[in-house]
Amino acid sequence: MHPPIAFNNLYWVVPLPAGALAVSADGKQATLAMQDVVVVDQPKWPAHDTPTYPARISFRMEWAASTTPVTVADPQKQFRFQGWEASARLEAQVEVPALGFSWRSDPLTASSASFGIIGDEANGRYFQE
Repeated sequence: MHPPIAFNNLYWVVPLPAGALAVSADGKQATLAMQDVVVVDQPKWPAHDTPTYPARISFRMEWAASTTPVTVADPQKQFRFQGWEASARLEAQVEVPALGFSWRSDPLTASSASFGIIGDEANGRYFQE
């Protein structure tokens, strides 16, 4: 038996500038690329009342559908996803000038993910049976 897996989630919510997201006509390939997105870094998170610093992130993420369909539906939670398993890869660069910190991932060509999906989601008021 495997020990439980702990997940730490980190995300920023920012508006997408025009042209940042490109989706193929058939919906089976997508690319999201953004440059110098202003975010907040909090190195001691999840500790409360710790300092925050302005940071910038640039990234490019690509998804490409396989031929394996995926459907997830939970009417009680008003959630539905229909799409395909997908390959996903990402390259990124992060800078926190106030800390003199910068980091760059391996290039996109060296990236892979163990899980990816691409498709259509509906939830909340947009969920219809």
